[in-house]
Amino acid sequence: MSNRSDIAPDTVSVELTEDGVVVEYLDGRQAFYHGVPTTVEGSIQTAPGKDTHVLITDETETSGILVYVNDLRTHDDILEETGVGRVILDDGEEDELFPGVTVRDNQMRTEVEVDYGVTNGRVFVFEEDELGERSYEIVEG
Repeated sequence: MSNRSDIAPDTVSVELTEDGVVVEYLDGRQAFYHGVPTTVEGSIQTAPGKDTHVLITDETETSGILVYVNDLRTHDDILEETGVGRVILDDGEEDELFPGVTVRDNQMRTEVEVDYGVTNGRVFVFEEDELGERSYEIVEG
């Protein structure tokens, strides 16, 4: 049984580059998500068992929130220091990460759905494991 819990995200700095997406944590460290995200319309479902990170930018595309979905490895204190949020979902559960951005767990897969009638930022989904990473941007369908 894990002692990991939901953590509310803080606003972090974001830089969109031609090589990928840079997120600067509150503690000054940076994460770089490699490659130009593949665009998908409306929603995406990740492959089973992948680490899933959802980045929602504001309309300026220079800040946003980053949320880890079902991450059981990162200690609560580390997330709180960095500003990264976390949501833990059981199979079939869903949560609204941000107005208009819903995440669901479906048999070890994460589905992220965006309602652009509600949200006006950009939404990126990063899935990764020890074999590699893939990135997506959910666009209005």
